Amino acid sequence: MQPRTDLPVALVDAPFTWGSAKASGISPNRLRRADVAHVSRELYRPAGWSFELEAAARALSEASPEAWISHVTAARIRRQILPAWLADSNELHLSKPHALPEVRRRGVLGHSVLAFEDEIEFVDGIRISSRSRTWLDMARRLSECELVCMGDELIRVPRAEFEDRTTPFDTLEGLRRLVARHPNLQGVVRARAALDRMRVGADSAPESLLRLAMEDAGLPEPQLQVSLRENDAVGPSADLGYRQRRLAIQYDGEHHLHEAQIFSDRRRNKAFVAAGWSVLVFGKEDLADGFNEAIRKIKRTLRKSRQDHPQASGFADAV
Repeated sequence: MQPRTDLPVALVDAPFTWGSAKASGISPNRLRRADVAHVSRELYRPAGWSFELEAAARALSEASPEAWISHVTAARIRRQILPAWLADSNELHLSKPHALPEVRRRGVLGHSVLAFEDEIEFVDGIRISSRSRTWLDMARRLSECELVCMGDELIRVPRAEFEDRTTPFDTLEGLRRLVARHPNLQGVVRARAALDRMRVGADSAPESLLRLAMEDAGLPEPQLQVSLRENDAVGPSADLGYRQRRLAIQYDGEHHLHEAQIFSDRRRNKAFVAAGWSVLVFGKEDLADGFNEAIRKIKRTLRKSRQDHPQASGFADAV
């Protein structure tokens, strides 16, 4: 009877390449046993392995040295904003330069594209498209509003007290240069349209979607991160609003349900009310409604504000 040979520890928990197996002293015959499954050319996995996107992408990247992980796979690994219908996607996307043969691997969606050196990065053992290039690649698949949400995340200024970075992932100017490099890329027209609607200051996709819904309803474009007192970076602020009309608009997501955050939100809203502002707070029910009822409330509040502040009659006359 042939003695049983266990796989090395490095190969038992994730997919691996033939090169990794060979370097670990594994013979071709050993890879034919029942505890190893052949995925595609030079790519294997433990037979009992439960799919995990990042591990699969890492092995695929290693097996395809001149290609890179891209599109929705890259977005998921980078935890970029995606619409709900793609947030749990397990698609594996691999891009290659036009000069190389097409990607032909079972279970892998291949792309032959033009990409510049600074659009590809090497992160945690994975050759992967940059966040900005991933945004551009997704333009062929996302709606304009979904693309705006993804782009707003790239250009937002991080909050040093909550994040481990101090500069945005990119700027509007940087994204415009990226788009200009690829005038013939599928989806580039939608990317240009999204750029015109992206704004610095949205802290979440729902905030972006609320702003876009307001614009689509004919409302004036709101200010973002509106401080109670002008030029006060540490005082209370609203997600969106109209300083001239003293209207503060908040979108409270799920993290606002924590007790400490609820107390903080109440204190914030009371500060605006005490200063003579109206405060409207929206949540996930409004998001599910497409912000239709929210728009009606905003319009009613602005009409009332126009009556109370006739000196600002040149503002929001279309409301």
